[in-house]
Amino acid sequence: MNTSIAIIGTGIAGISAAHSLQAAGHAVQLFDKSRGSGGRMASKRSEAGALDLGAQYFTARDREFVAAVQQWKARGWVERWMPNLYHAKGGQLSLSPDEQERWVGTPRMSSISRAMLAGMPVQFSCRITEVFRGEQHWSLIDSDGNSHGPFSHVIVATPAPQASALLSAAPKLASTAAGVVMESTWAIALGFSQPLDTAVEGCFVQDSPLDWLARNRSKPGRETQLDTWVLHASSQWSKQHIDLSKEAVIEHLHGAFAELIGCAVPAPAFSLAHRWLYARPVTAHQWGALADSDLGLYACGDWCLSGRVEGAWLSGQDAARKLLAHL
Repeated sequence: MNTSIAIIGTGIAGISAAHSLQAAGHAVQLFDKSRGSGGRMASKRSEAGALDLGAQYFTARDREFVAAVQQWKARGWVERWMPNLYHAKGGQLSLSPDEQERWVGTPRMSSISRAMLAGMPVQFSCRITEVFRGEQHWSLIDSDGNSHGPFSHVIVATPAPQASALLSAAPKLASTAAGVVMESTWAIALGFSQPLDTAVEGCFVQDSPLDWLARNRSKPGRETQLDTWVLHASSQWSKQHIDLSKEAVIEHLHGAFAELIGCAVPAPAFSLAHRWLYARPVTAHQWGALADSDLGLYACGDWCLSGRVEGAWLSGQDAARKLLAHL
């Protein structure tokens, strides 16, 4: 007999859990407050093409996740990204000796979540604000006051600060999620009419308002007329300037970029900014997923493990395993 399970959040963690549960023969219903899937792996469509403003790439170390990534590659969802990688410190650029294998979605990061969600029932632009249990089943209330359900189980796959409020029926889980500190990150994209005269395609940055920069066209499948770059501010700078206007953020980070890239940087033909309030957990954890199996309430996300894409996927797998073990 199929079990109806609600999953709140369509980032990699929520989709990972949904896949495992559906494969085990259970019905799932996904909800997301955004207009599209992927969470911080979402891509923003713009006049300069699709831009990966969140996760820039991901790595695969765990054997289970390595196997999943190989399946994604076979299906054409991902490709290896092998950029000319640099480090910048004290204003000096140097080639990085890092030989880590990096993966990206093709032709954009959100291609992974879109492909994984194919055929699954999902409601976008639906912000769930309350999760409550009746005598036998769970119900969800959205921001418009609509009720969804009944569901036998609920998996909350949102950033920890948002998850805490949705886990109020299980105070211990809510308290654990509330204790997770997450960092914010400002991300901007700059597009130039003429390619910048630099060999840099990716760069880890120290001693700067910037933490990371990437040349979009160096990633597989990215075809745009403009030479587009994605810049991430450091967590410290982002925290100090969290309420700065988008225009001011672009101006500051464009200036920092021009100082370190080692070539002439004109005014961009295109620019945009996005603020990730919950970009990553400050510290890694080893929870896998949070569970109150007696209630049938679970929580998963990258904040339950490493903070990486791999951690999100593994956390979703763990939530599904814990749920299935209690059926």
